Amino acid sequence: MPQHSAKNNFRDYLATQGLKSTRQRDIILDEFLQSGAHLSTEELYLRLREQHPHIGYATVHRTLKLFAECGIAEPRHFGDGQTRYESSAEEGHHDHLICTDCGAIIEFENPQIEALQELVACQHGFRIERHRLELYGRCERCLKQEDLTQRRKDAEKTGYRS
Repeated sequence: MPQHSAKNNFRDYLATQGLKSTRQRDIILDEFLQSGAHLSTEELYLRLREQHPHIGYATVHRTLKLFAECGIAEPRHFGDGQTRYESSAEEGHHDHLICTDCGAIIEFENPQIEALQELVACQHGFRIERHRLELYGRCERCLKQEDLTQRRKDAEKTGYRS
């Protein structure tokens, strides 16, 4: 769904719910759609705060919930205790790699995984309507940091400092 469609969908949804389309909601929507990220309420609030200090945390939180209700955002739970929102405006399905150390979220697409899921479903007489694949582990940056930390510890044990 292109950004202009998301904006129109949101305005239409607000009207059907008897809610007003406000400048604050438009600013929040623009930032959310432009971010292309998986944002928590706090992350989006912090992105907005410098340029728009009049927009409060509660307004951002309520607006993100409205985005989810009208279908322009998907709430995601990646095991860190926060709800993150991802734009539904992005076309195509993708899956996620989530770093359990730093919280990095890497999106990926893999046609072989998609085909294998279809094959498994077919073998079981099952029709997939939707799915979500989230793989949890450690990102390259965190693994490199762990390796560096371990080498320092090993050097300290032998009395050698790098």
